[in-house]
Amino acid sequence: MNIKRLILAIAAVFAVVFITDYFIHRVWLMPTYQATASLWRPQGQMCSHIGWLTLAQLLWSATFVVLWAKGFAEKACPVCAVLFGLFMGVFFETNSLISYAVQPLPCCLALKWIISGVGQSVLAALVAYLVYKPNPSTGEK
Repeated sequence: MNIKRLILAIAAVFAVVFITDYFIHRVWLMPTYQATASLWRPQGQMCSHIGWLTLAQLLWSATFVVLWAKGFAEKACPVCAVLFGLFMGVFFETNSLISYAVQPLPCCLALKWIISGVGQSVLAALVAYLVYKPNPSTGEK
């Protein structure tokens, strides 16, 4: 495994997750969050937990890229990356279904989480594919 490319891919995927999360949650879903404000922490508390959210995004990115590098990068193609992203997105978004089942969330919110999460995972997989490529001359992952 090429550690330099692995770290670059983790950083690139983290940047994609961080940026897309902003647009998903602070732009697209903000009206829904405001309409369901009683379900969430107050804004001040939310801001004090931003470090935990950032850590979660970093751990997600690192896990995602390491799985890609160890299991899929060697025989990768764009279609493989899209499929990897789809499956990882569906795997991760099962948590949204669980949250919907046990919390009084609007169905539209759970659906938007699932759609955006799967799309975000596909985008992350394409970034991992582009950044973490095996070296064709050595066959190194």
